Amino acid sequence: MGYTEAQKEATARYNKKAYDKICLVVKKGKRQVISDFAKAHGKSMNGFINEAIDKAMEEEK
Repeated sequence: MGYTEAQKEATARYNKKAYDKICLVVKKGKRQVISDFAKAHGKSMNGFINEAIDKAMEEEK
């Protein structure tokens, strides 16, 4: 059974309400390097970037 249009719309509404988006620009090819690194460490690219941000901010405290 597929993902229905109603489910897609409900997910989009939830994501808009629950999350902020940040557009990140990197040089050509770097996206794949980041993705491969994250995957090698058992993380999604989004999870890896969020963890790196959290770590940098925690070190600043």
